[in-house]
Amino acid sequence: MSTTADLLKRAAELFPGEVVTQAHVRHFDLPLGAGRFALITLDNGHDHTKPTTLGPQSLAHFDAAIDQVEKEAAAGEIVGVGVTGKPFIFAVGADLKGVELLGSHEDALAIGNGGHDVFKRLAGLAVPTFAYYNGAAMGGGVEIGLHCSYRTVSAALPAFSLPEVFLGLLPGWGGCTLLPNLIGADKAVSVIIENSLNQNKQLKGAQVYELGIADALFEGADFLEQSLTWTAAVLKGEIVVERPVIDRGEGWDQAVAKGRFLADSKVHGAAPAAYRALDIIATAKNGDLQQGYDAEDQALADLIMSGELRSGIYAFNLVQKRGKRPAGAPDKALARPVTKVGVVGAGLMASQLALLFLRRLEVPVVLTDIDQERVDRGVGYVHAEIDKLLGKGRVNQDKANRLKGLVSGVLDKAEGFSDADFVIEAVFEEIGVKQQVFAEVEAVAPAHAILATNTSSLSVTEMASKLKNPERVVGFHFFNPVAVLPLLEIVRGEQTDDASLATAFAVAKKLKKTAVLVKDAPAFVVNRILTRFMGEIQNVIDEGTPVDVAERAVEPLGLPMSPLVLLELVGPAIGLHVSETLNRAFPERFTVSPNLKAVVEAGKRGFYVYESGKPELDPEVAALLKQGDTVLTEEQVRARVLDAVAQEIGLMLDEGVVAEAQDIDLCLITGAGWPFHLGGITPYLDREGVSERVNGKRFLAPGVASVPA
Repeated sequence: MSTTADLLKRAAELFPGEVVTQAHVRHFDLPLGAGRFALITLDNGHDHTKPTTLGPQSLAHFDAAIDQVEKEAAAGEIVGVGVTGKPFIFAVGADLKGVELLGSHEDALAIGNGGHDVFKRLAGLAVPTFAYYNGAAMGGGVEIGLHCSYRTVSAALPAFSLPEVFLGLLPGWGGCTLLPNLIGADKAVSVIIENSLNQNKQLKGAQVYELGIADALFEGADFLEQSLTWTAAVLKGEIVVERPVIDRGEGWDQAVAKGRFLADSKVHGAAPAAYRALDIIATAKNGDLQQGYDAEDQALADLIMSGELRSGIYAFNLVQKRGKRPAGAPDKALARPVTKVGVVGAGLMASQLALLFLRRLEVPVVLTDIDQERVDRGVGYVHAEIDKLLGKGRVNQDKANRLKGLVSGVLDKAEGFSDADFVIEAVFEEIGVKQQVFAEVEAVAPAHAILATNTSSLSVTEMASKLKNPERVVGFHFFNPVAVLPLLEIVRGEQTDDASLATAFAVAKKLKKTAVLVKDAPAFVVNRILTRFMGEIQNVIDEGTPVDVAERAVEPLGLPMSPLVLLELVGPAIGLHVSETLNRAFPERFTVSPNLKAVVEAGKRGFYVYESGKPELDPEVAALLKQGDTVLTEEQVRARVLDAVAQEIGLMLDEGVVAEAQDIDLCLITGAGWPFHLGGITPYLDREGVSERVNGKRFLAPGVASVPA
């Protein structure tokens, strides 16, 4: 039978590039005369910008540290063992780069076994054990602490989570088994399932304590010192930690049922991780830890060998790495400083943009519009949003006053923009209107000022074509709601120069947006793909397929919302406008739905009413629909929609709309909320054989977002 050392050695051979975490053991006398103590510090030798991870060699070092303290505990040389991390970081879990390299179920099983074996030794020490969550703790880092007898947490801890389900894994080193046995199934389901599926929501230190995961909460400044004093009091019996009795009856079953409902609402059965985690939580009700660990090992190995996990890791890497180093962006040294921003328009979108520039750049922002009432309303919106931030404690009174003082509104563009470095327009989506606005701005703004357009589908080149300096016009397309969706499509017109583009990317970075360079092609990336996707749904409805069948057909993708609910969010009139724009550009592939046109002309805000709390087809919309007699099944609808999307993406890549398929996926994840388990979309199309059926080739090389051959 393989020993832990054998398992970890084999895993380490597969992953020679691991950034190794050391486990340093030091000894000292505890306060209050409580006795000799061993403290293990996890540290990879880098600062906090390279968080501590747990690859196979790191686990082997931790195992060796436990060898040492195990002997000391058995010999009565120490009264307890603590585990903590380097400054600002406890440990952020398994090293995903290593997981990507695993090519067999046996190797994947070794990772699960190895972690469990090491952590169980920690739990089995002859003396009490303490985890001191001093900084960011995720995944396997959290699970180290769950194996300890006691846990303290820093009030300054910024991020604590079991994010595995978000990526397509599950907490497989004890998380699914130990957490519900510590804090109850209901709270455990919130941490493992709900937070993960809510865009990987993180807990702060105080929340970790309130949930009962940690037994004590201390301020960050002297966190370790306070934790050690508390430890001494616990060991001397001066502090007794009381933990609530866990409901192992109906409450446990209800919590698991709630988790299944949450998973269904988020991924619609399309990704297995949440369901496998819930199965283990359900089993953990009997308190048999080893049974839970064995189930975690099997589930972990199965999921590691799944396409969904590989897509999840691929998506995570896109957002964390490619998103921070945009493909094709010019040298950042060419960027010009931006010390004042102008916003043309004072409607909702323009006001959201003004607020974002104000908060992130902290420079003067001035709005203009066609009358004083609109200008006042726009400035009033920004002030009200700052007051909300103040009320939530996100800014203090001084900062709120300063931000309010930086935003203003004027009617005269010459007065507002004469010293602006960056002017963005967010006016009506009509090329003539936008050309006129830019002509007016060019006449009064400095020669170096960037002229940015928030257009969602119109040609940036055409918009700039009548200007004296078209080289400073750039597309700067945000997604709604601006504060929530990270994507910013930066569009290079035919005349746009490198300095203007570099400035646009520099501003995007300060705005904390994920910027993707896009060619000036109709509707750019997200709206083009979504319009083709939605257009095909609309086509099958127009031809005769019932609305509910067309909607259900794409549920297996696990998208954040159904196509017609998305249309409602976007607004049917905007959806119609974009489809008309694309129909003019590509009439052979993009249709304009007569039914959608009728819905817009009738002034309807969507296809559904919500009187019962659930979406139901609006009877007035049903009366407007004129359908043919071709009725497709859900499978036929899904195949047709996926074929259309695969064709469109293939054509976009041939046209050079973006540098690579990876950029398409990054756009869909960050601009449309498409799930990590799809990897955006191209890994899914590859996995399902759609790419080869439609285009004769995969979008991504084998092993990219898929299990290595």
